[in-house]
Amino acid sequence: MSESRFRGATVAGAAALVVALAAPARAQSVADRVARVRDGTVHLSFAARPDVCGDGRGSISYGSGRRVTRGAVGNRWDHGEWEPEECEPGPARVSLRVDGGAVARVRVYVGGRWRADLDSVTDLGTVPAPAAADYLLSLAERAPGAVGEDAIFAATLADSAVVWPRLLAMARREAVPSRTRRQAVFWLGEAAGDAVAGGREPLAERQAEEREVREQAVFALSQRPREESVPALVRIARTNRDPEVRRKALFWLGQSGDPRALDLFEELLRGRRGS
Repeated sequence: MSESRFRGATVAGAAALVVALAAPARAQSVADRVARVRDGTVHLSFAARPDVCGDGRGSISYGSGRRVTRGAVGNRWDHGEWEPEECEPGPARVSLRVDGGAVARVRVYVGGRWRADLDSVTDLGTVPAPAAADYLLSLAERAPGAVGEDAIFAATLADSAVVWPRLLAMARREAVPSRTRRQAVFWLGEAAGDAVAGGREPLAERQAEEREVREQAVFALSQRPREESVPALVRIARTNRDPEVRRKALFWLGQSGDPRALDLFEELLRGRRGS
């Protein structure tokens, strides 16, 4: 074989080896990659929904201006990992603390950037949003306490991921920790509220005052005994002409813990997606 042909064969063989080694890495799931870390911190990033933005710390806005401020109590989500920015439209970033091969803590950010000077961090880079949501929901299904709650919240931020069927299954499964089930119900209620409310339109002052009165009436109704309040809230959520009043009724249904609320959430969400 000539020297030039030998060099060509060597280069081609090296390229084939790189491809062969890269293919299994691409095929590994997010769970597989996290499982390789016994102790330390794992970072991963994924595309956030178009209606999500954050300041890189504890404040994340979603939907029609609704906001979750994770750092409001005891600055829980500010642990020196992050450099804050203005409210940015993603990506969503998740920090997993792994102890003894088990995820012991989940933190969620949107916007900003990871600090480069942190020790014991395994950065998985950017992963497909549906794959990230699938991993986070699987984590929530088995993790106790705050880990399950925070994993659910992170999954709801993922772009192009339909999470509500898994949330519905979790909410109905008694083996799932109660805190996780409550979180699943909350985000189901938010999704159902989006399904009925659509885009918000500006209201005249008089209309805004009337809406506020109706929303207060819905709240008062939610404080009545369950056998009285739940059927009435279901009726309002199905038939009221004001989408924001319907959203409010769905919110309080989610707080009720009544299985009829889950049935209504499923009905509305299936109707929105034509499934």
